[in-house]
Amino acid sequence: MYPFLKGHGTENDFVLLPDHEGFEHGDLPAERVRALCDRRAGIGGDGVLRVIRTAVIDPAQADQAEWFMDYRNADGSVSEMCGNGIRVFAQHLIAEGLVPADQPVPIATRDGLKIVVVNPDDTLTADLGRPQLLGQSEVTVGDRAWGARHVDLGNPHAVAFVDDLTDAGLLLDEPGYDHGEYPEGVNVEFVVRQGERHVAMRVHERGSGETRSCGTGACAVMVAVADADGDRPDGREVTYRVDVPGGVLNVTWTADDRVLLTGPAEIVAAGIADL
Repeated sequence: MYPFLKGHGTENDFVLLPDHEGFEHGDLPAERVRALCDRRAGIGGDGVLRVIRTAVIDPAQADQAEWFMDYRNADGSVSEMCGNGIRVFAQHLIAEGLVPADQPVPIATRDGLKIVVVNPDDTLTADLGRPQLLGQSEVTVGDRAWGARHVDLGNPHAVAFVDDLTDAGLLLDEPGYDHGEYPEGVNVEFVVRQGERHVAMRVHERGSGETRSCGTGACAVMVAVADADGDRPDGREVTYRVDVPGGVLNVTWTADDRVLLTGPAEIVAAGIADL
C-alpha cells in the first residue's frame, strides 16, 4: 500500500507519487505506471509524477533543486518534461509545505532545472527555457497529410497547421510522422489561428494518446506560429493565448529567448493504492 494524489492542469491529469527517498517505488516499473493511469481499472491519468529528492535520482542537479519531477507517460515510458505537470508538481510541493509559497520554486527534470512561480491570481508560471526551432516534416492522419514544424522544448513536437481542428479526426491512433526526424517519438499538435496572438490546438502525446491539454505542446505551438507569422522580428517579448480542450494557457516568448507557460494547477484528491 502506498499514498497517491491526483491533480491536473487544464484537465491534463496526473497521478502523483510521494516517494521522497526513493524507497517506495524503486525504479518505478512501467507496469505500475500503466496500472495507475488506467481510467477504468486504476486511478486514471495522462501520466505519473513521482515526487523524489534530486539527490536520489540525479545528484548532478542536487545543488540546484531539492526536488526532482520524475515524469512517466501513461504507457510507462520516461519523458523529459511536462509543462502542465510541472505546475501541478509545484502546487503539491507548496501545499505540503515542502517549499515556500512566496519564493520561486526550483524543480529538477530530465531537461534540466526549471523555475515555477505563483502569480497573484493563483495561476502558476513555469520557465521552460529556450525553444529550439528545428526542421520541417510531415504528419498524417488516415489519408490526409500536413507539413509540420519540429519544435523542441525538452521533448519533441511536430506542429501542424490545419483549417479546422476536426481535420485531425478522432485521434484514437497515433498520427503518422517521420521517424528519421523524431527517432524517440513525438507529440503532434494540430493548430488553428483564432485571432491576433490567439490560437487553438489539439494534441496527441507520445505514450499517452490525445489529451485535454499539453503544456510543452502549447509552448511549441506558440513558438511555431510566432515564427511563421514573423511576430518577433526584433526579438521583442510576445504573449499568445492558447486554447486547449481543457481550458486556456498563456505562453510568453521573452526578449531573452525563454518560453514562459502560465496556467492553473489543482490537486483534487489523495488516497492509498496497492496497484
